[in-house]
Parts: sequence; C-alpha cells; structure tokens
Amino acid sequence: MSDTGYNYRVVRGFAFSALFWLVIGLVVGLWIAFEMFNPALNLTPWLSFGRLRVVHTNGLGLGFGLAAIFAATYYMLQRLTRTPIAFPRLAQAHLYLFNTVIALGALSLFAGMNTTREYGELEWPIDIGVVTFWVMFAINVFGTLIKRQEKQMYISLWYIIAMTVAIAILYIVNNLEIPISLFKSYTIYSGANDANVEWWYGHNVVGFIFTVPILAMFYYFLPKVSNLPIYSHRLSIVSFWSLNFAYLWTGAHHLMLSPLPEWLQTVAMGFSLFMIAPSWGSVVNGYYTLNGNWDQMRTNYLVKFFIAGITFYGLQTLQGPLQGLRTLSAFFHYTDWVPGHVHMGTMGWVTMIISASFYYMIPRIYDREIYSVKLANIHFWLMMVGQIVWTSAMWIAGIQQGAMWKATNPDGSLMYNFLDTVASLYPYYQLRFGAGVVFFIGILVFAWNLVMTVRQEQEPGKASPSIL
Repeated sequence: MSDTGYNYRVVRGFAFSALFWLVIGLVVGLWIAFEMFNPALNLTPWLSFGRLRVVHTNGLGLGFGLAAIFAATYYMLQRLTRTPIAFPRLAQAHLYLFNTVIALGALSLFAGMNTTREYGELEWPIDIGVVTFWVMFAINVFGTLIKRQEKQMYISLWYIIAMTVAIAILYIVNNLEIPISLFKSYTIYSGANDANVEWWYGHNVVGFIFTVPILAMFYYFLPKVSNLPIYSHRLSIVSFWSLNFAYLWTGAHHLMLSPLPEWLQTVAMGFSLFMIAPSWGSVVNGYYTLNGNWDQMRTNYLVKFFIAGITFYGLQTLQGPLQGLRTLSAFFHYTDWVPGHVHMGTMGWVTMIISASFYYMIPRIYDREIYSVKLANIHFWLMMVGQIVWTSAMWIAGIQQGAMWKATNPDGSLMYNFLDTVASLYPYYQLRFGAGVVFFIGILVFAWNLVMTVRQEQEPGKASPSIL
C-alpha cells in the first residue's frame, strides 16, 4: 500500500500531546522535588506535596505515557498490518476525549479529589472517561487487525494486543467503586483484600503501560533504525508469552511482611524472580541484533537511545524482583530507594525508547529530515546524566534511610528519630533536584528539535527520509 493511504493525523496529535504533558508533568515534578528540601514552597493546599505528587504521576503516566503509546501504536498498527486505521473519525474523537480527560483529571487532583488508591486516584466521573477512551482505542486496534492485509502477526502487534486487553481488565476491576457524590466514591473492597487488589492493579498497570507497549516500540523501531533484522523472532515470542503469564501474579510483592496471607506473598515473590527470564530475553534479543554492528552506537544517533533504554530495562528487571525478596523488602520498602528504582525505569527505559521512536516517526510522517542530529545527541547525554545522578542519589539515600530507621542503641531503643532521618537526606534531595533540572533541559531540547523539524521546509532536491 502507498504510504499516503495511512492516517497520520491522529499520530501527530497524540505525539505532540505527549510532548505537552511531558513538559507539564516534569515541571510539577521539579516543584515537588524542590519542596522536599524547601517546605516553604507548600504555598497553598493546591500546591501541597500530597496533591502535586499525584498530579505528577498521573500527568506523566497517563498524560505523557499513554499519549506516546497511542501515537506509536496508531503508527505501528498501520505499518504492520498494511491497513489504514479502521475508524479514523473514532481515532480523532479518541484524541480529543483523551486530552479532555487528562486535563480534568489533573484539575481534580489539584483540587484534592482523590480516591487514595496508588495510580488509581481519579474519581469515578473521570474513571468513566478513561474507560470510554480506552474502549474507543480498543475498537480501532481490533478493527484494524481484523481488516489487516498483512496476515503475519509481528511481535509488536502481540504486545499491543496484550496491553489493550490487560489495561482494560486491570483498570475496571481495581476501580469498582460506590459513588456517594459527584466528587467522592469508595472502593467496594476492604481490608487485606483491598490491598491485594490495589497492588495487583498498581504493579501491573505500570507493567502494561511502561513495559509491554514500550517493548512493542523497541521491537519495531530498533530494526528500522539499525537496518538489521531482530536477532530472534522465536525468542521474542517466548519472552512475550512468558512475561504475560508471570506478570499478573507479581503484584503482592509490594505487600511483603504485611497482613496479606503469606502463601500469596510467596507466590508473588516466586513469579517476580521468574520475571527476570522473559525480561532479559528481550534484552538479549536487542544486544544480539547489533552483533557485529556495534559501531552503530557511535555512528547512528538513534541506536544508542534504544540500546541504552533496553539496558536500563534489564537493570530494572533485576532490581525489581530482588526487592521482592522478604529480607531486602524489609530494608528497602518505604525508603527513597523505591523512587530511585521506579525512575530508572521511567527516565531511563521508557523515555529513552519513546524519544527514539518519536525521532524516527515525526520526520517520516512530515516527510523531512530531523532538524538537528547534534541536538538529539545533546538530548541523549542530558537525559543519561540526569537520570543516572537522579536514581543514584535516591539509591544511596534509601540505603542510608533504611539503615538509620533500623539502627538501635545497646538497650534496644532507636538510635535516630524520624526527623533525624529526614534532615540527613537533604543533600540527596538537593542533588536529585539538580539532576532533575539536567534531565528537564534534555527534554526541552527534545521538544524543540521535534517542533523545529515540523516547522522547517523540505529542502528542494533533498531526499526525504525512508518511509519504510
């Protein structure tokens, strides 16, 4: 099929929506990072840490993350099926509803409307909006797959299907609630069962947003930018089914040493350790794809984004399962080690892969070259340095924090009170803020590069980038 038959309008819409929510979410993140060592910035209840933190996580997780996933999915779906989007008007309505829901969700969280369920804080009217735009998305995914002209199902399509089905189940089951007013509801679950459902959702909704569709991008775009076939399609399929089998059993590793039944904690711990295998299957697949062509890390500006990203994914999927062990969980849980772990994934894995995917997509759908490869390289190094310093600061802070919480005097009394611990962490919080600024500058360079790519005119006689 001619490339002109594809619908890239909705891809562009979601791509630049993602950039917008990325910048907004990071501004909020920098504000709350500053609040951690300068509490005077809690100027009003609307700017308190408790409210801004959920605006930050939802703005980046749902606003940036989902918008980028929708953009890449609508692009990959058409290319891999050789079929235009099944329902283009529905896709456009999906774009408009999505941005409306994200904006209203952010406003409601600023106002203190919060269910207090991690990653599921939005109140019931906003939940209905989320479910509605997800149904619209799912109709287009499965409608396009049914109409596909390419019968071979490439691995990225399997990951897209898994995301579409799993997120729907997770979101609906976790957010079953009883409204008592327009702005307040209560979950139907209670006690240990409530905690179990919440972390079954909390862990897996992150996995099926920040792992599964990002792997779809990795498997599609790495061969495109490197001009090399993926090392092993069989390995990608084995990794896919293993990951999907194991992932949904791991949520209770967030509840180690809690009132949750011990057998359930043990099941989660076992499956968490098992998860190392399918995760590293994709890491190995990426590395071996470049076997004999590692010079591309120096000569191809996009390859290093993908390889750095998959490396951070591999490190993340070693660190996460090991944290699920009871002994390590007893030390690290509730410390700043955990934000360090999470942000290695979001800043190092997710944002690296999305950035490279956008650098590939945007020039092709606008039929022009990237504005500046030099700026893309600057963006890469600012992100790399910012992320490594950010996460390292939090890991060190978490180790110190855990050790101070557990330190005792000879008579068994605590050696430090809680405020001693907080005060000792200020240097790490300041370092985290500085690293966040570096990372944020990298994102501004990224956004500027893409905007200028769109604004520049194609030079006469200059070949446009390959559309394949």
